[in-house]
Amino acid sequence: MELAAVILAAGKGTRMKSDLPKVLHRVGGRPMLGHVLRAVVGAGATNTVVVAGFGVQQVREFLGDQARVVLQEEQLGTAHALLQAEQALADFAGDLLVVCGDTPLLRASTLTGLVQAHRQTGAAATLLTAEMPDPGGYGRVIRSADGGVCRIVEQKDASPEELLVREINTGVYCFKGAGLFEALREISPANAQGEYYLTDIIQILVQRGLPVQAVSLADPQEVQGINDRLQLSRAEQVLRQRVLADLMLQGVTVMDPATTYIEQDVKIGRDTVILPFTFLQGQTEVGNCCVIGPGSRITDCLIGDGVEIQYAVLAGSRIGSHTVIGPYAYIRPGTVIGEHAKVGDFVEIKKSTIGNGSKIPHLSYVGDAVIGEKVNVGAGTITCNYDGKNKYQTVLEDGAFIGSNTNLVAPVKVGRDAVVAAGSTITKDVPAEALAVARERQTNLADWVKKKRK
Repeated sequence: MELAAVILAAGKGTRMKSDLPKVLHRVGGRPMLGHVLRAVVGAGATNTVVVAGFGVQQVREFLGDQARVVLQEEQLGTAHALLQAEQALADFAGDLLVVCGDTPLLRASTLTGLVQAHRQTGAAATLLTAEMPDPGGYGRVIRSADGGVCRIVEQKDASPEELLVREINTGVYCFKGAGLFEALREISPANAQGEYYLTDIIQILVQRGLPVQAVSLADPQEVQGINDRLQLSRAEQVLRQRVLADLMLQGVTVMDPATTYIEQDVKIGRDTVILPFTFLQGQTEVGNCCVIGPGSRITDCLIGDGVEIQYAVLAGSRIGSHTVIGPYAYIRPGTVIGEHAKVGDFVEIKKSTIGNGSKIPHLSYVGDAVIGEKVNVGAGTITCNYDGKNKYQTVLEDGAFIGSNTNLVAPVKVGRDAVVAAGSTITKDVPAEALAVARERQTNLADWVKKKRK
């Protein structure tokens, strides 16, 4: 049977104190809505509708073609929000998941279990519940004498006896799609908030004699909603510990999980060691037997096997196997570094290709350059790639040796096995195997200091 999902994401999130819609605040490397979307897709949903309100255009831009977005112009309650998806699901006759867009800790496996239980029992609705030591703020699940679910009461509408109930509604449901929207229209705003509560659908279904089931959630932490930045930070901690635990079970050594930050999409090979104060972000992939850190930030990079990186920042780059980077290196987007290469301290590389076995040990800037294999770039070398208007390329062919404190004024090429003398400013191409010297002849003025004093 087909499974669809509706993600309720129309709230502004006033307590976030932000111009960004609440569901687009990032946690674990992606917006909250992205986590929820991944969970419903992981549970088998093939058709997803997101109900948005505040910042609807931003939500659309984030989702692209991943889901259909419908607008809830006025936030009149969760039942009203779900009704906005009716047209998008007009021809749908399968099962429907309904989840909140601000629950980034929700697992796909939990939703899969909910759907399976729903289908096995043939219920009209199956809700996900949890036992909370402190259920304050949540709707309570009220059961009949035989243990069946008969209704859900929101906290503001609950009696003193109902407030003692610790089983709460998580806001996650699986419904039979047939007849759902007709039943939603029977809901009235006769409550303390004057809103159309989706929870009222349970009592309506029960009154029709339709079965309503519940699945208890083992880890209530999964359904904790995010309403402010303090809760966002707590969710970040949970997601981070999940990621680190998974990596360690896969054969990655994380020296100090408390000071290591790895996002969910990062992939790391076996026997790699992650040292403290390291950030691995985006679509980064790290090979086997690497040592990463301490004090490094790596974003959207592809890193080979046996690489060592310490106290460095890398973004949008590819690093070949058995290369050493750092300390204090800055590798900018568009850089490709080969195997067995060395990029040392206080080196910045931007949009350049560095060949196998080449070395840029220290105190250099390389931008818009193509460097061949086994090239040595001396300390203090600068590629002068920008004239204030345009960028130009520097080419250093295989085996070239660049002396310390050299300026390479692009566009310029240094040929194969050529040598550039230290302190040169190179403005013309250097032929293969030639020695280039471009500096003023030294002049010594005798007794110059004595004469100046007089």
